[in-house]
Amino acid sequence: PLKLKGRVHAFEAQLARAHTKRKLKFTLPGPMTIIDTVADQFYGDKVKMAFAFAELLNQEALALQADGVDIIQFDEPAFNAYMKDAADWGVKALERAAQGLTCTTAVHICYGYGIQANVDWKKSLGEEWRQYEQIFPALAASSIKQVSLECYHSHVPPDLMKLLDGKDVMVGVIDVASDEIETPEQVAETIGRALQFVPKQRLFPCTNCGLAPMDRDVAMKKLQALAQGAELARRRHA
Repeated sequence: PLKLKGRVHAFEAQLARAHTKRKLKFTLPGPMTIIDTVADQFYGDKVKMAFAFAELLNQEALALQADGVDIIQFDEPAFNAYMKDAADWGVKALERAAQGLTCTTAVHICYGYGIQANVDWKKSLGEEWRQYEQIFPALAASSIKQVSLECYHSHVPPDLMKLLDGKDVMVGVIDVASDEIETPEQVAETIGRALQFVPKQRLFPCTNCGLAPMDRDVAMKKLQALAQGAELARRRHA
């Protein structure tokens, strides 16, 4: 059976907390995504294994909260690959991972980057990526407070955001699969489209996914465009 040998991210969380008074966010992989890449030689049942991982994630998440982390986000790209399972039990496993947390909880649903299999799969999805349509109702009914999704260049119909009524929505306005730097105007336009479906007090502009694989200079310029575009949107839509 799965068990933790000890803390996983104590050093990083405590170091970060000691160096800023600002809000601190930490990400963990979600249970459904973990079991998609781990061989099972004990449980014989993917749901049982997912909930076993959820319990371990919960232990680490509660410890991160005690370290002073303000927002804990679980990344669940597998939600896009196994839509029915995600709605049937994936969201429940996610809630188990977040059980007892009083800090802000979030989930990020990513389409994947980097390997050719992901690139080919995304090409097969057509002009409209509607996978979120099957998952959003379950997330809207869940205890998770924020949902992070890809928007810019992702072919996700913006109107699907209406299915997340009552949740904070982190809208990806920066493409992390390209080194091309977005302009503040492009960022503001993406935010404007999202505001047709998400109340402005619940909309948080962000990047589509992580910037870690990028050249640092490119990543910094993209973050600057994000900040400038958000400011432009605030002036337009305040």
